Amino acid sequence: MKLMEIIEKRHAYRSLGPAKIDEDLVRDLATAASLSASCFNKQPWRFVFAYEKEVLERLKAAMSKGNEWTGAASLIVAVCSRKDLDCVVKEREYYLFDTGMATAFLILRATEMGLIAHPIAGYDENKAKEILGIPADMTLITLVNVGTHLLPPNALLSEKQAQGETGRPERLLLPEIMRLNRF
Repeated sequence: MKLMEIIEKRHAYRSLGPAKIDEDLVRDLATAASLSASCFNKQPWRFVFAYEKEVLERLKAAMSKGNEWTGAASLIVAVCSRKDLDCVVKEREYYLFDTGMATAFLILRATEMGLIAHPIAGYDENKAKEILGIPADMTLITLVNVGTHLLPPNALLSEKQAQGETGRPERLLLPEIMRLNRF
């Protein structure tokens, strides 16, 4: 599959079915993420790959209302970093950008492997960090929920969420996001 096909195929579905997760798959995803660019090659990203049933069950308590569907994930990747792990040039802090790029590589590799990798912001950061043993001084940037795409949609989804399983949401038109030479 060519890169543009993978990008077009990537979709943040919520109706997750089971996926076979093992250490080889985790290493594959981590390797893809590790190949991302970063400021002065500092590689500020840190990932916790949670796939043991007991840990996934405990993580349900950290999810916000509306994210109950994450309970069907076969793997949850906690993406974290800290400002001092990356470049700070004057007021510009790069750690969130660089970690975001590495996470995109992970998501695209998961897509290439036939998996759904859906990042979320709706969770209790302190609970998730406690469950996963993430140090307090780290920023938990996102939780990426991984599984296969399940159709018809699983019962964990709201009616509105289930409707989103059939296609990609509308994207902004290029003239709305793109400028040539000047803003």
